Amino acid sequence: MASSCARAGSDWLLGRISLQKGLLGTELQCISMAPGPFSGPLLPVIKTILHPLCVKYPPSTKYRRCFLTELIKKVKPRVLPTFFQALILIPTGECVTLSENVAIVSGGTTGLVTWDAALHLAEWAAETSVVFSNRTVLELGSGIGFTGIAICKTCNPKTYIFSDYHPCVLKQLTENIRLNGFVLEPEATQRTPTESQGQEAEAANYQKPKLIVAELDWGSVTEKQLLDLQPEVIIAADVVYDPEIILALVGMLQKLSTFRADSKVPEVYIAFTIRNPDTYHLFQAELDKIGIGWQIIPAHSNSVFLYDMQPNVTILQLFI
Repeated sequence: MASSCARAGSDWLLGRISLQKGLLGTELQCISMAPGPFSGPLLPVIKTILHPLCVKYPPSTKYRRCFLTELIKKVKPRVLPTFFQALILIPTGECVTLSENVAIVSGGTTGLVTWDAALHLAEWAAETSVVFSNRTVLELGSGIGFTGIAICKTCNPKTYIFSDYHPCVLKQLTENIRLNGFVLEPEATQRTPTESQGQEAEAANYQKPKLIVAELDWGSVTEKQLLDLQPEVIIAADVVYDPEIILALVGMLQKLSTFRADSKVPEVYIAFTIRNPDTYHLFQAELDKIGIGWQIIPAHSNSVFLYDMQPNVTILQLFI
């Protein structure tokens, strides 16, 4: 029985790592009371973390993440998972649950983790929900879906189109959308009459935003394909980090600028971390080259999520 409880406790830790401010201490309090390995040699470490001084003056986000990684290794040294579930609270009081890869690069893609720019963009969206309310939103490079899921739960969009290209990312993205109780648009018309009324009611409640997952290759997408999506708002997070990707992104934005005169040009917002000034300047130069204007969105005032706020995370509004 004790060994079962120990396994359950360690599985709980592996399954729920919170990125929300203030929750780390609460979760560690739960861990410290759990049976098994938590009540052994790890207990003094956890009590140190829960000391009032540590709670009042917490270490950096990077250090806390490293600590959680090492704690997981101690709890389950032989079964370190490829994916963990992150439980993130959003301003409405709801949660976003994500299955996320432990590796920054996996399967040839960086799209299986949540990056700081995605958190930054979601915070800004929550403060400026009027930009998204009752509108069709297209997200480029959705990754595992945090920004889009958060916007769907806080900003009341009419339609939200998640998009990416890597098959592993699309698979994980779809799983995370379902994990948060949403039903994707093609599935909404395929529900059988035998399903319970409760399930149908739940699906109907969540289907206020029409949700779509689209495979979108920036290099080969046509003007007609983009026009068929009919986006009123276009967003992206952390897609400005490589010259080749920048060129593909700008090429696609140029196609958007050729929309018919009777079609309203969408608003575009791109959030990213400036890791290399040369890359950032290349993005600006390529935008200038094709006549796309841009302006920096002022920093938002409300920091909700647990990550290191740095001045090099910014949002650009583009005028295509």
